[in-house]
Amino acid sequence: MSDGHDPAFFTALPAPQETLARTNWAELHHAYGPATDAPGTLVGLLDADQAVRTRALDDLHHVLHHQNTLYEATAPTALYVAALLPDPRTTLPVDKDRRSFPGCLRAGLLAWIASVSAEVSNTADAEAERHGFPLDDYPPAVAIRELRPALFGAVHAFLDDADRHVREAAIAACIPLLDDARLLRHRAALVPLLRQVLGTSELWQHRERAIDALDAWGEDSAGLEGQRNPFLVCDADPQPEDTQWREDPSYGQGGSEKLPF
Repeated sequence: MSDGHDPAFFTALPAPQETLARTNWAELHHAYGPATDAPGTLVGLLDADQAVRTRALDDLHHVLHHQNTLYEATAPTALYVAALLPDPRTTLPVDKDRRSFPGCLRAGLLAWIASVSAEVSNTADAEAERHGFPLDDYPPAVAIRELRPALFGAVHAFLDDADRHVREAAIAACIPLLDDARLLRHRAALVPLLRQVLGTSELWQHRERAIDALDAWGEDSAGLEGQRNPFLVCDADPQPEDTQWREDPSYGQGGSEKLPF
């Protein structure tokens, strides 16, 4: 997809191996202390064993971004993950459960970037200010903010991916990234994709996200249908294994239940 802007605008990412080698992980922390185990997790994302890949993706969420919290190790992890996206091995599958995003590993990595980016969005910023803890005072949030142009450049490459799950995950990941003042001019190019792709997704969470973004950006969301009663999915009977991800109310949620500091 072309948005009429020079691709050279996008900040170049260091190679994954460079981020891995140049980061002093022992000096950084994640949810469970020093991030000395982070390199093993990141390398495991491309392991030939599907169980290892699945565990590594799970650790991205539950160790390096536990409960939607940003840690010191989250920013270099985001750099690594973003640079990993073009690797053909990210099209390999990962195991699924009822809370999993649909699609291959690449779709899961894009969803993780979306979750991390949502923690420094305008909404998250306003919520933090309301509680008296501005994101400007939280170094991990400042670090993620600084990476947004680089992350957007990496995600942007998959906006017209042939895999619908990857394409939808990329569009969704762009939404919080485009709260960055340096990236506002790219919103106009995303609007048709919000309406035509994310707004017609089988996932009500994606449709809701498209509506919310269009409304927040002052664009027309008429004709898009979100979840009429989201609470129905909380009370619904268990769904067959292959459709549970469509009903899970936690799917694709951004924003913390509690502030990280």
